[in-house]
Amino acid sequence: MARPQRAGLVCVHAVVGPADAFYDGGMTDNTMAAPAAASSPSLAAPSLADRAAADSTTFAVILSLSFCHLLNDMMQSLVPAIYPVLKDNYALSFGQVGFITLAFQFTASMLQPVVGLYTDKKPQPYSLVVGMGFTLVGLFMMSRAHSYPMILVSAALIGMGSSVFHPEASRVARMAAGGRYGLAQSLFQVGGNLGQASGPLLAAFIVVPHGQESMVWFCAAALLAMTVLFQVGHWYRNRRGIASGAARGKGKASSTTASHGLSKGRVLVTVGLLVMLLFSKNVYQASLGSYYTFYLISKFHLSVQAAQFYLFAFMIGIVMGTLMGGWVGDRIGRIPVIWFSILGALPIALILPHANLFWTGVLAVMVAMIMASAFPAILVYAQELMPGRVGLVGGMFFGFSFGLGGLGAAVLGEIADMTSIDTVYQVTPFLLCLGLLTAFLPRQPGKPMNAR
Repeated sequence: MARPQRAGLVCVHAVVGPADAFYDGGMTDNTMAAPAAASSPSLAAPSLADRAAADSTTFAVILSLSFCHLLNDMMQSLVPAIYPVLKDNYALSFGQVGFITLAFQFTASMLQPVVGLYTDKKPQPYSLVVGMGFTLVGLFMMSRAHSYPMILVSAALIGMGSSVFHPEASRVARMAAGGRYGLAQSLFQVGGNLGQASGPLLAAFIVVPHGQESMVWFCAAALLAMTVLFQVGHWYRNRRGIASGAARGKGKASSTTASHGLSKGRVLVTVGLLVMLLFSKNVYQASLGSYYTFYLISKFHLSVQAAQFYLFAFMIGIVMGTLMGGWVGDRIGRIPVIWFSILGALPIALILPHANLFWTGVLAVMVAMIMASAFPAILVYAQELMPGRVGLVGGMFFGFSFGLGGLGAAVLGEIADMTSIDTVYQVTPFLLCLGLLTAFLPRQPGKPMNAR
């Protein structure tokens, strides 16, 4: 008789069966269950429990990851949220502000695919704690930074924390999904969106009144996240160990063979198309995320704190769109969601630079909702293209999401310096026309989960 599992801080072990069908991103080869049960009665119970585990969504783990994603991205979002403070304190140009974003996001972009590729081969259950440690050090250094180079180094360390956190957290979220991959990824991602949304408010109420040094207070959030992630890592290690033992008992490991029938070349081309779609979405989103407050202050003469509230509303729109994209994508397929997300935002983005203050706020929330729905759909679509490469896919697409946004922010900062901040918002909407590349995506990996 199995011993009762001790309840952890965030982990629910009751749903963990003898084998884990999702630890490597691929589906268990259930064709072996019946022969194995017939040849050895002792294997019958594990195969039934294996199916039960595959059909179970471990919401405690997903929500714990989402909570830590909230804390992680909340701490990261403090960096762009205090740009007006840094700009005034150090007399920075828009170009220098853009390079802070580039330093922060470039480290995440470069390291995430490397981390994902490594952990696909050698999963590291406690690497999530290490990643949060980088964020902790970066935050502490940012609170004590007194020069522009130190600000860049601090931002780069926070980016490194993100590069370690996202690929492995994405893998664990898929492991706990129970087949509802879009929902699991959207719940995981929405924690990050909420964290990004809370950053401007925390900056408005804490950092702006009390100064750059007050960022050290948020190190407590990093310590809390490290505690929770240690528990998640313990669940991950146990789940993966049980899965490996069950696979050895059946004499066959989990299958990672792709079922979509696409050639390797077609898969690579499709991944390239998905990257281009992310490029169109994230560069425009970077124009709002990094320079929206400056735009509102310049055009409508708002105070820094008032502009932060508009940025908060924009971030909430991203949260709502992310939830919608994952949930709807599980039911109608990934490609319709991508079509709606990329092209649906174009007319709104074109109107936004010509709107008054009220409609600027409304349209910004609308465009955030529509664009954000694409990310969970794109991520799950890519995971279905490359089964067994969940870490690499998560690293690539979270990394490209950061990196492309950072590169776009740097370029847009230079454009704003040469022309005006208004020009940025008149030019960037045309990038969304790249959404037409969706027409070249294969249908199979994005079919709805209830398709027959």
